[in-house]
Amino acid sequence: MKPLARLGAASVALTYLHLVFGGIVRISGSGMGCGDHWPRCNGSWIPPFNDATVMIEYTHRLLALLVVLAIVSFALLAYRRRGDAGVGGRGGVLRPAVISVMLVIAVALLGMVTVKLGNRPAATVAHWTLALTLLGVVSAAAIRAGAIGGTAARQQAGTPRAMRSLGAGAVIAFVTVVLGGLVAKLPGAAVACTAFPLCGSAAGVVPAGAAHLQITHRVLAYLLFFHITAVTMAIGGRPSEAPIVKRAARVAAALMLLQIVLGAWMVLASLPPVLRSAHQASGAALWLALFVATYLARVAASPPADMGHGTPDLGSEAHVGARVPRPMSDVRR
Repeated sequence: MKPLARLGAASVALTYLHLVFGGIVRISGSGMGCGDHWPRCNGSWIPPFNDATVMIEYTHRLLALLVVLAIVSFALLAYRRRGDAGVGGRGGVLRPAVISVMLVIAVALLGMVTVKLGNRPAATVAHWTLALTLLGVVSAAAIRAGAIGGTAARQQAGTPRAMRSLGAGAVIAFVTVVLGGLVAKLPGAAVACTAFPLCGSAAGVVPAGAAHLQITHRVLAYLLFFHITAVTMAIGGRPSEAPIVKRAARVAAALMLLQIVLGAWMVLASLPPVLRSAHQASGAALWLALFVATYLARVAASPPADMGHGTPDLGSEAHVGARVPRPMSDVRR
């Protein structure tokens, strides 16, 4: 499982990096740096880099190619090893890896549509949303391969309660981050609130819909902050929860705090591009952290037989240190 785990982790890292760079493209106004040409850039495979917007957009496309290659390689390796325990069948690596291939192709095609439509807000936000979904699916595949804490989660025991609580936070985070992308694209939404934590006086001089969208985004962010804080404290105080899940929840809580700080700083500093990019990057990282925490909790709460295909070989590398059922006395307690 080690080669699969390494390739899965690389796929997650590249997908996240591509998401972050997509935000930089949007914030820097480089979305049309290659004109309406796709997959070529201004009619060339390697255009002259006489403009920063061309370089930024072209780099974004090169990263997209790396993401496609990494995810396709991950799925091909999983297919080749589909007979191994934990790779094929229910709960194995192969299914989410194949879904990731389909999603990354869909993201690339939607990127083409976005360029052809001149980066319209609806197309851009749809592209952003699908890319966030891809990040979640490829993370699930990587965890099943043993990466990002997947091996530790299989060796530890947890409860479905943690999975449900963290899952609710992941849903809120996903909606909040998608709305953040919409705020960045909808005219007037980014500057609709000039104060923090409340909206400020600008809400009366921008379109009402833009101000309402900004306020909704903020309310969801505040709700997510309190939810993650409460869940992290609750999980941390329960001995029955897996240590890897507790650690993942603490990472998510730290990222949530960073997101709030960056958001406040960004607004009070009049939306400088660097802080907008950092805010977008930490938002995507927060969604990833909460999804990973939720999935790790799911793995820890699942019986070992549900996480692979075939009869586990207790002597194999993939099952060294596999979780041992707890005594009934511990379960009752």
